[in-house]
Amino acid sequence: MKITNVEAFPVWGGFRNFLFVVVDTDEGISGVGEAGITGRELAVMGALEHFKPLLIGQDPARIEHLWQLLFRGGFFPAERIVMAAISAVDIALWDIKGQALGVPIYELLGGRVRDKVVCYPHNGGETMELAPLVESCLASKAQGWKFVRWGLPANGDILEPREALALTLRQFQAVREAVGAEIEICFDVHTRLDLPDALRLCHAVEPFQPFFIEDPLRSENPDSFKTLRPRTRVPLAAGEQFSSKWEFRQLIEEEWMDYARIDLCIVGGFTEAKKIAGWCETHYIKLALHNPLGPVSTAACLQLNLACSNFAVQEQPARPGTVLTDVVPVQAEWADGYLLPSTRPGLGIVFDRDAARRHPFRMTEPPHLRRLDGSFTNW
Repeated sequence: MKITNVEAFPVWGGFRNFLFVVVDTDEGISGVGEAGITGRELAVMGALEHFKPLLIGQDPARIEHLWQLLFRGGFFPAERIVMAAISAVDIALWDIKGQALGVPIYELLGGRVRDKVVCYPHNGGETMELAPLVESCLASKAQGWKFVRWGLPANGDILEPREALALTLRQFQAVREAVGAEIEICFDVHTRLDLPDALRLCHAVEPFQPFFIEDPLRSENPDSFKTLRPRTRVPLAAGEQFSSKWEFRQLIEEEWMDYARIDLCIVGGFTEAKKIAGWCETHYIKLALHNPLGPVSTAACLQLNLACSNFAVQEQPARPGTVLTDVVPVQAEWADGYLLPSTRPGLGIVFDRDAARRHPFRMTEPPHLRRLDGSFTNW
């Protein structure tokens, strides 16, 4: 079997773009992957154009070899943009191998270690309105979700930490009172705070027993976690912006996080994620895969989580079967807060290229935030 083509499909999903990649072979088997780095899809597509001559004619079964070729072949080590492209190709290659062998990808990763994968939804909360967040969390509980999740609130395009922290405390109290003690709470800081405010937040919400506080600090300097970790007792999650095992190294080795937010569509696909997951296991760090993307990413995360013993929870913005149902008419199955295993080969989904072409790319820009004095801050 040889690779005959690599094609990118940037798809407008009604509120954002998704970037899918299809790898074709001369035996009629095609695999599909998805790339991360929302808002910079054209840059990732440029990297894919560089990859095409390297991939066409290659044996798709040599996944590790091709991963090394793409990562190291450009002389400069691959980072986020290039790694997002590598991720999509890698996922597609594993999809091809699963289809060629007639088994789901989780069988290639060692087989299932669990029967279902618990997920958390997105509940908003990033505005100054309290009632809609509570209503959203109650709706999630009624639908069977076992978790709720929201992010640090902003006042329009203004994020002032003191104001945001005061509202966050009211949010935690209102949500905990509404959903009860049996529902887990995840809270995403989204790298928007500096160390002093992150510490204030962690101490303030501790009585509400969050499942984890996600990305309390910016990711450029992981060494900052050595100051935060010993000064708070709440569980910490980090890593969604990391693009290789080397970026995870310090947080894992120093045990500065409790949950690894590996993003399959940024970190290098299954090939790299499986290595990081095993490394985490040696330090009793559990997986909480970052999955803010589309149905291909969802299916890929499900396959990995089914095969990893140190899994905790999977991010799942919305129920499968509610987004891009024409582009991906066969998606992962969901019931009562869990994603369910598929016996279909590869990723277990179907990708419709014609439908993808009917949703062409639209130029968009992610939201931006600033302080009251006009200075820029992380979104």
